[in-house]
Amino acid sequence: MLVAHWTIVVGLSARVILRRPPVGVAMAWLVVIFGLPFVGAAVYLLFGEKRLGAARAARTHALLAELAAWQSRLARSAGGSPAAHAAEGEPLARLAAGALGFPVQAGNAIELLSDFATTMDRLVADIDAARSSCHAGFYIWHEAGRTLDVAEALMRAAGRGVQVRALADALGSKAFLAGGLVRRLRAAGVVVQAALPTGPLRTLVVRADLRNHRKLVIIDGRVAYTGSQNLADPHCFKQDAGVGEWVDAMVRLTGPVATALEGVFGLDWSVESGAPFTPPEPADEAAAAAPGAGPGGAPGAAPGTAAGPAPGVAIQVAPSGPDQRPEAIHQLLLTAIFSARRELVMTSPYFVPDEAILTALLSAAQRGVAVTLIVPARNDSLLVRHASAACFDDLLSAGATIALFEGGLLHTKSLTLDDATSVFGSVNLDMRSLWLNFEISLLVFDQGFTRRLRALQESYLAGSRRLDLATWRRRPAWRRLAEDACRLVGPLL
Repeated sequence: MLVAHWTIVVGLSARVILRRPPVGVAMAWLVVIFGLPFVGAAVYLLFGEKRLGAARAARTHALLAELAAWQSRLARSAGGSPAAHAAEGEPLARLAAGALGFPVQAGNAIELLSDFATTMDRLVADIDAARSSCHAGFYIWHEAGRTLDVAEALMRAAGRGVQVRALADALGSKAFLAGGLVRRLRAAGVVVQAALPTGPLRTLVVRADLRNHRKLVIIDGRVAYTGSQNLADPHCFKQDAGVGEWVDAMVRLTGPVATALEGVFGLDWSVESGAPFTPPEPADEAAAAAPGAGPGGAPGAAPGTAAGPAPGVAIQVAPSGPDQRPEAIHQLLLTAIFSARRELVMTSPYFVPDEAILTALLSAAQRGVAVTLIVPARNDSLLVRHASAACFDDLLSAGATIALFEGGLLHTKSLTLDDATSVFGSVNLDMRSLWLNFEISLLVFDQGFTRRLRALQESYLAGSRRLDLATWRRRPAWRRLAEDACRLVGPLL
């Protein structure tokens, strides 16, 4: 047994080192492999490598040339370099274009929706107005409450001849995919596809916790929705978790960026279903985005209202995932943090930064940037809660503000930078989102939208409890020990 143990430890340790993951991740896995005889090796083999499956990898690889050609057409349609649209965000825009291929696209309209009922009303109305296509992709599709209204709208659309395709993550939407609603949808003509299917046998060759965490709806290639909101009614979802209702935000978009988001969905659909990748033709930028229908709001509109459309907004789509450039979103967030000159405000339900992100935040605070982090006071992961808290002392000592939101599980993922640039989408500030999940982010280079998002962040701040460094340091010693112990496995969370 001893010989077998050390043979496995030495072999897997060499494998970890040769695969060259981030140093923190490598060290955490070495601790697991060395510290848990045989069990640690089994855990590493199941969850230690980004195994998506040979067949899926081959399908993705076969589409790369076509994807690059389509992105080149998007760039020509966008009509200029990132500098022409991004101004202060030029370094961020250039990095995103170089790493992910999507250009900055001008001529968009964007609405910020921070109330679930309003979001569902707008989404159902847009689906009911669909004429040719409706594509929806969600990590969680929960069969209850207002989400049934969306399902009914999709079935009505399919009934009048609209092409309706729905992509649901096989793990996050497991109950939905096995339930009666999915059968009704398919019977009505909605094509439903599971993303990243799982199972006992597949777990042996495919890592089960690599998930499609994106939230996307694209209607007629003209209107798009994205953000942090799963297709789950907060009044019905996880009511017994003890964290309160989930608090989310979405954006409604019209203009050329809808074409880019439709292409992201189309690539996901092609890889998962095996269907041909048929990217949409780039929108003519001369046909600027039409303002969205519905009530408008001033930049300081209270949460729960729809912020008014902002015509002519420059937006860049930034999809990320473990298959092509897994480091891209990590690099983008680092660039955003290091670019901050006056203010940096972030919201995230799960905050477990690696050393690079933490160092960037500390550097920003120490050079005088007003760094504010808003996280939920309670979340649905005890490990994440403790690993997150292990960073608070350093951040508070550097002058950062940390606020614990007490109005539910704050699930909005947002970053505002110097009142001019925003990062908004599905990415959490943890290693899972940054390296393992398929995510979608928008880089928004617009002062008006950033101010609206900043106002929403301020409303979260008003419902939060700010930490005081002296009080924080008086927490019990056992709690500090638990936090620091959880921090050791933070790179694996």
